[in-house]
Amino acid sequence: MLHLEHSWSWLALAFAALLGPKPSACGPGPNILLLMADDLGIGDVGCYGNTTIRTPNIDRLAADGVRLTQHLAAAPVCTPSRAAFLTGRYPLRSGKWHLGLNCASANDYCHHPLNHGFDYFYGMPFSMMADCERWGLSEKRAVLEHRLGVCSQLVALAALTLTIGKLTHLIPASWTPVIWSTVVCLLLFTASCVVGALIAHADCFLMRNHSITEQPMRSQRTTPLMLREVSSFVKRNKQGPFLLFVSFLHVHTPLVTTENFRGRSPHGLYGDNTEEMDWMVGQILDTLDTEGLTNSTLVYFTSDHGGSLEAQSGNNQYGGWNGIYKGSKGTGGWEGGIRVPGIFRWPGVLPASRVVHEPTSLMDVFPTVVHLAGGQVPQDRVVDGRDLLALLQGTAEHSDHEFLMHYCESFLHAARWHQRDRGAVWKVHFATPVFQPDGAGACYGQLVCPCSGDRVTQHDPPLLFDLSRDPSEAHALTPDTEPSFHRVVETVARAVAAHRRTLSPVPLQLDAADNTWKPWLQPCCGRFPFCWCDRDADAR
Repeated sequence: MLHLEHSWSWLALAFAALLGPKPSACGPGPNILLLMADDLGIGDVGCYGNTTIRTPNIDRLAADGVRLTQHLAAAPVCTPSRAAFLTGRYPLRSGKWHLGLNCASANDYCHHPLNHGFDYFYGMPFSMMADCERWGLSEKRAVLEHRLGVCSQLVALAALTLTIGKLTHLIPASWTPVIWSTVVCLLLFTASCVVGALIAHADCFLMRNHSITEQPMRSQRTTPLMLREVSSFVKRNKQGPFLLFVSFLHVHTPLVTTENFRGRSPHGLYGDNTEEMDWMVGQILDTLDTEGLTNSTLVYFTSDHGGSLEAQSGNNQYGGWNGIYKGSKGTGGWEGGIRVPGIFRWPGVLPASRVVHEPTSLMDVFPTVVHLAGGQVPQDRVVDGRDLLALLQGTAEHSDHEFLMHYCESFLHAARWHQRDRGAVWKVHFATPVFQPDGAGACYGQLVCPCSGDRVTQHDPPLLFDLSRDPSEAHALTPDTEPSFHRVVETVARAVAAHRRTLSPVPLQLDAADNTWKPWLQPCCGRFPFCWCDRDADAR
């Protein structure tokens, strides 16, 4: 099945908790704690080679558990990547809370996580916008300001034309159209000036289950509120087993960072925000220690995709620099298959300090958790993920993934082949974006890299990389430099053809109509149009 990615991100930035998994036949399963960063470059973490951003708590997880070096996101942008993470399947047909809240009215909550298998929810149901900090320019605001600006100019031109026609007696009409067009022009101009504040008020809020607790959100209070909620959940459910999914707001723009961490990193606000997230990971792990749950809890840390290099404002770059994996194509709007951190810890069950270089995926977490819960993966659908437990424990030598397909929206841009007899991991690129500037590895000046059209280069023959020797994809191989070139390309081409025969078209879920902002669907806390409340004031 194919899924067309959205034009702007409905990124889930919230804490959610799902009670379970259920005990297995051989006894109660472990508690499961899933930690997901947002837009974190794999090379921005110490245990993956970074020496300038301090991440001691994430590094401690890796030292006490298993670190995956070829762990892949299903997509280069948030919604499909996170959806695949929760279902073990890419693409996705059913919605999750990453898609917002409502369908037909402001209180139907059709996309709310409580309607999609979750028993408890706390966090942000919408995307984390740059407007939430009141100084950044979000994608949404840029589009709305542009549209309002164009409309106001057109109405102003109409008003001017009517005025000139009236004064020169070329248009025999009353002054009423002139007055109304002038009023409309002023209203549109005013709206374009205040749209940023309106977005911050309408979109940047916190919810507990179906109730809004804070609108608008006060960003400097969000981190302690999130940690308090995690601690409270763990204490309430420590008799377990439980599953807790902690989806960080970090390190997505606008990089909301508390004062205690500002200015600590040599990498500016992005580094500060990364170090604060690492501290939050440490606080959550300390809660497990305090409650005596460390040895009975499987902890998993990852990111939804790599750092978004296009995230810039002026001379400040907010996206992760991806460290030693800078060339891993981990940029917004680029293909799926981006390397992300993948760390598992379960003391006494998983070995410590184990490093796995086999290809794995975010989608593998779903069947792995189902296995640990004593359940079975659904048999009425295709599940792309594979159970990781044997690979993590070291009882399996190789990953179950032989071929992995990498999509950009609904376009297959690349494929990966794990040639087990040689221990090689090949990646074949059939298409790549036209980077701006040339050779940048990103599309600066655009929101995301394009997936099709004249801004994409089709490669014939395809580009070939040996990721086992060249993880940053810096040196494309040729028939002259790689004797196996033609064999590898032909093998991957056959796998792609077989994969395409299994696909069938499905209705678009996130087309242009779905991506249009519908103010009447916005939830409101308090009396409309003021929509203000602060039910977490005691956390100050």
